[in-house]
Amino acid sequence: MFYWVMKYIVIGPIVKAIFRPWIVGRTNVPSSGAAILASNHLSVSDSIFLPLMIDRPMSFLAKSDYFTGTGLKGWATRMFMKATGQIPVDRTGGKASEASLNTGLQVLGRGDLLGIYPEGTRSPDGKLYRGRTGLARMALEARVPVIPVVMVDTDAVMPIGRTIPRVGRVGMVIGEPLDFSRFQGMESDRYVLRSVTDEIMVALQRLGEQQYDDVYASTVKERAARA
Repeated sequence: MFYWVMKYIVIGPIVKAIFRPWIVGRTNVPSSGAAILASNHLSVSDSIFLPLMIDRPMSFLAKSDYFTGTGLKGWATRMFMKATGQIPVDRTGGKASEASLNTGLQVLGRGDLLGIYPEGTRSPDGKLYRGRTGLARMALEARVPVIPVVMVDTDAVMPIGRTIPRVGRVGMVIGEPLDFSRFQGMESDRYVLRSVTDEIMVALQRLGEQQYDDVYASTVKERAARA
């Protein structure tokens, strides 16, 4: 109930009036049943705009830092994340990665929609980077389709480092679902996981025509920090 009240009565109308988001391919999202929406990641606002434009509830796996802030700002951020269907997960790797996988599988097991950023982090420069295989493993284990989503101009509205968004128009393009049932039972094969992940990234690149760089976005950020 809280999600629906915030989406349709509080947050949704305000955000739509200010940013006038547009969407193409909304009918590619199934009206029922579990599915993964795999999106490029340009801005922290991606996790806000996409759920507001989808007719069904959906959840994103968001880093736990967004839920642990203190004071009024921390409370407001936490409430906003919950209102937009985001679930806190630890992204430090190791056992935390396994816990994130299990959390995502629980969402899919309920027959819900799950949003994932296969790049693992926001693009530092607008390019599309190499996908991480956790998405593929989740899709194969849950036996659900993957729907490619391209966010448009969200980095112009809220670029990295900016806390207050600029007023501007954003959009999203949703592609046709990708079926990986041919790989059923092969979720432990790392070559299969890489192949599935690369297929998803190719679909995203073709859908959004972003420049693709076959390196992890986190590696690019680390190199920039050292430089």
